[in-house]
Amino acid sequence: MSPSRVLVLNSGSSSVKYQLLDMDAGRRLAAGLVERIGERTSLVRHTPLAPGGRTRERTGQVADHDAALKAMAGELAADGLGLDSPELAAIGHRVVHGGMHFTEPTVIDDRVLAEIERLIPVAPLHNPANLTGIRTAMTLRPDLPQVAVFDTSFHTTMPESAARYAIDVRTADEHRIRRYGFHGTSHAYVSRETATLLGRAPEEVNVIVLHLGNGASASAVRGGRCVDTSMGLTPLEGLVMGTRSGDMDPAVIFHLMRVGGMSADEIDTLLNKKSGLVGLCGDNDMREIRRRIDEGDEQAKLAFDIYIHRLKKYIGAYYAVLGRVDAVAFTAGVGENAAPVREAAVAGLEGLGLAVDGERNAVRGGGPRLISPDGARVAVAVVPTDEEMEIAQQTYALVGKNN
Repeated sequence: MSPSRVLVLNSGSSSVKYQLLDMDAGRRLAAGLVERIGERTSLVRHTPLAPGGRTRERTGQVADHDAALKAMAGELAADGLGLDSPELAAIGHRVVHGGMHFTEPTVIDDRVLAEIERLIPVAPLHNPANLTGIRTAMTLRPDLPQVAVFDTSFHTTMPESAARYAIDVRTADEHRIRRYGFHGTSHAYVSRETATLLGRAPEEVNVIVLHLGNGASASAVRGGRCVDTSMGLTPLEGLVMGTRSGDMDPAVIFHLMRVGGMSADEIDTLLNKKSGLVGLCGDNDMREIRRRIDEGDEQAKLAFDIYIHRLKKYIGAYYAVLGRVDAVAFTAGVGENAAPVREAAVAGLEGLGLAVDGERNAVRGGGPRLISPDGARVAVAVVPTDEEMEIAQQTYALVGKNN
């Protein structure tokens, strides 16, 4: 039998998340996280997913990504799942920004590494960390196919009318300024799973996907292909997020420079880390915001109302873009767990065929499910995302083609 295991790595600036999956069996074998890399109190958490497996945690300094991946390898080896296993077919890496060059999963070589590095100016927080994880994994298993799966690739099907900004074309082309979109692996997975939930082929279904976590994005998916998305050149554009502002008049930046005396770096920090929900009310946890609302906190209520207002605007806009909508799918941490967000987002949109059933909406957990009333013109669904499975599936499909 050919190797059927895929290790999925998501390398951040100070963390590495991982999952090991058996693609033939369709199941996870282990999952884990190494966080606070480079700090004195790093954390290694590992969960073997075999029956009876228990989570193991330990703290202590993990100096760098090389040490983090070696810690991961040690944990896997302790469960008999070591990286030296002949059953390991490939390592799949989440890469945030692939620009327009990478439209599908790609086997990593020197040329691919150079292009990911060239894109660092448009993804300064993400691509360097992704590169570090890739290079470290390549030293651990230089003989193994390493595959990059790009957050941006699902959105490369957008027409130019959606992807282009209305600025000077030469300037835009010179600096690669356009809407790229992010969370693509999630949007791809959820749009496909939504079609399955409806008992139809993805090619037959138009879906608005709402990926609502600390980072949040919306997409309009026509027949399995993205035709518009809310994030842009960077993940800052679009919906109100946990710490990001989302859509805003660009002239605010000039105003803060000229009148507020703020530097570009200070404004970058303001808009990416001190705005959104945390900027509006001091909290970016939707559970805490709802608790405060229940206690009569007006600032929390205003933050929630602004969040919902922006979300509702995107639902309406993407309804217009698609022309016909078969389903609206909520996913990610907030989308999957915050019933009040789902209810408020579609409230007042009954004329568009959108509504939620109170009892169905209140159900927590479980797999993909409909929360709209029976006979609704547009299905409203909760579809748990699975970006690791999507990366693993794309990686395994590519490796299978090449073998």
